[in-house]
Amino acid sequence: MKATKWWQNTAVYQIYPKSFNDTTGNGTGDLRGITEKLDYLKDLGAGALWLTPVYPSPMVDNGYDISDYTGINPQFGTLADMEELIAEAKRRDIRIVMDLVYNHSSDQHPWFIESKSSRNNAKSDWYIWRDAKPDGSAPTNWRGIFGGSAWTYCKERGQYYLHTFAEAQPDLNWENPEVRAALFAAANFWLDKGVGGFRIDAITYIKKPAVFEDGTPDAADGMVSVHTMTANTPGILDFLHEFRREVFDGHDIFTVGEANGVSVAELPDWVGENGVFSMLFEFAHVLVPYEGGECWSKMLPWPLTKLKGALSASQAGVAKEGWYPIYFENHDRARSVNYFFPHGGDTRLAAKALATILMTLRGTPFIYEGEELGMTNVKWDTIEAYDDISSHGQYELALKEGFSPAEALSFVHFNSRDNARTPMQWDTSKNAGFTTGTPWLPANENYRTINAAAEQADADSVLSYYKQIVRLRKTKPVLLDGVYEELLADNEQIYAFSRTAGNRRIVTAVNFSTEEAQLPAGFLKGVRLIGSYADAPKAALRPLEAVVYEEEVK
Repeated sequence: MKATKWWQNTAVYQIYPKSFNDTTGNGTGDLRGITEKLDYLKDLGAGALWLTPVYPSPMVDNGYDISDYTGINPQFGTLADMEELIAEAKRRDIRIVMDLVYNHSSDQHPWFIESKSSRNNAKSDWYIWRDAKPDGSAPTNWRGIFGGSAWTYCKERGQYYLHTFAEAQPDLNWENPEVRAALFAAANFWLDKGVGGFRIDAITYIKKPAVFEDGTPDAADGMVSVHTMTANTPGILDFLHEFRREVFDGHDIFTVGEANGVSVAELPDWVGENGVFSMLFEFAHVLVPYEGGECWSKMLPWPLTKLKGALSASQAGVAKEGWYPIYFENHDRARSVNYFFPHGGDTRLAAKALATILMTLRGTPFIYEGEELGMTNVKWDTIEAYDDISSHGQYELALKEGFSPAEALSFVHFNSRDNARTPMQWDTSKNAGFTTGTPWLPANENYRTINAAAEQADADSVLSYYKQIVRLRKTKPVLLDGVYEELLADNEQIYAFSRTAGNRRIVTAVNFSTEEAQLPAGFLKGVRLIGSYADAPKAALRPLEAVVYEEEVK
C-alpha cells in the first residue's frame, strides 16, 4: 500500500488525559489542559492525538469502565470542552482520535443495571449470563485478565456474568444485534462531532465461543486465562465487517484495533482494503521478555534476535496490504527505555535509539506522552503505593505461585501500568508542572532533570532529537513507501534494516547493547542523516548508538 492517506504521513501522539495537564488544580488532567498544549504537540510534529477514554466512568479501571458512551466525564470537563478541543486541534491540522471500549461497559452503565435486574427485562441478554455449575461455583474456570475469576455472581438474577477484565467491567453480548446497533450509534455520534478516527480497545475478545467449558489450568490457582479461551474466536470478523460498514466506511478517518491474539499470518484479514481496520496493534515485539503469552511472573532474558524477528515479521505481514502502527509505549506498558535496554544504560541514548527505529520503520509512528522526553519507570517501595488494578491482581498471583513479596514487587516495578501513568513532566516546578494541587498519582522524582522545559532549551535532548527525526521522516519519501529489509539478522547487538524506493536507500542501525558493536566493513554508506551521537561512527557503533544513512543505489 502506497502512503497516500493523511494518517500514513504523520505521527500520532497518545495522551493519557488523567496524567497530561491539569488546569483546575484538582490533581487530574483535563480536556482544557490538552487544548492548552496543542502548540507543543504541533511543534513536535503530531498530526493526530489519540485520547484514552474521557467518557463518564466510575474509574475502576481509569476510564476503561464506561457508563455513558456519548458523554464526557466531568472529571475531564464538558462536551463543550471536547468540541473546543476538536476545533482548536483542527485549526492546527491535528485530528482527535477517540478510544472505543466495546468489549465491555461499566457495571454502572444503565444497560447493565437493567440487564441484571431480572431474567426477563428488555436488556436481559445485552450481557453474558450463565448459570452456576451444579455445585454453585462459577460456570467455568476462566481467570480474568486482572486476576481472579472471570465470573461474578449476581443475586438479582441468580446467575453469573462474564468479565474479561475487572468485576466492574461486564462483557457486552455482541451476539445481540441491538447491542451492536447501540455501539455503532455511539461511534457515529463522535464522528458527527468531527473526530478523526478511533482506537478500538480489546476488540479480539468480543466474540465468545459457542460452548463455555473449563480449560486446562495454567497456574497454581487452578484456573486458565480467559485470553486463552476467548481471544480471536472464529466468527469475530463477521462482527467487525459489520462495524466497518456501519461506522468507518465513507469517512476520512483511521481506525486502529488493539489485537492481542491476532497472529502476523492473520494480519491481512484484519487490515487493508479487504480487512476491517486501517491498522492493528499487535503485541509480539512487546512480549519478548515473556516465556509464553503475557504471564508476568515468567519473564526471561531475551536475545535481540527475538525482538528483531518480531518487528520484521510484522513489517512483512502488511508489506503488500495494510499498514502498520509502530509503537514501543502506551498506557498499558512500562517505559520503553527500561523495558528494552540493559539496566544501567544511558536512558537518553536509549530513548533516541527507539525514536530512530520508530520513525524509520514502515508505518505510522505512535508516540506515547512523555516518550519524547525519555521518561522512565518509577520504583515505589510497597504494592500499596500503586494505583493500577492490574498490578495488584498480578502481585497476588505471583504470591500464589510461590514468589516472595520482594520478588512479586520487583515484577510490579518492571511491569506496572503506573509506570506510564505518572504525570507528564512539564518543568521543574512542584509536581512537574502537571498540577498546582495534589496529583492523582505522584510524579516521577526525576522530573527535575527530565522535563519538557529543560529539553526544549537543550539542542542535544531527547525532545530535540524527536523533533528532528519526525521532520526527517516527513521529508524523505523513502521512509514512507520504501521496502523494508532486515540486515545483520543474526547480530545480537545491532538491529539494522534498510528502506528502499527507486534509487534511494536508507539504512538504520541501532546498537542495543552497552558495549561497542562492530560493523561489517563499508556497511554504512552515503550521507549520515541523523544520529544519537554528535559525530559519525567509524568501524563500530558506540553503546546504544543509533544512526541513519542515505545512499543512492543503481
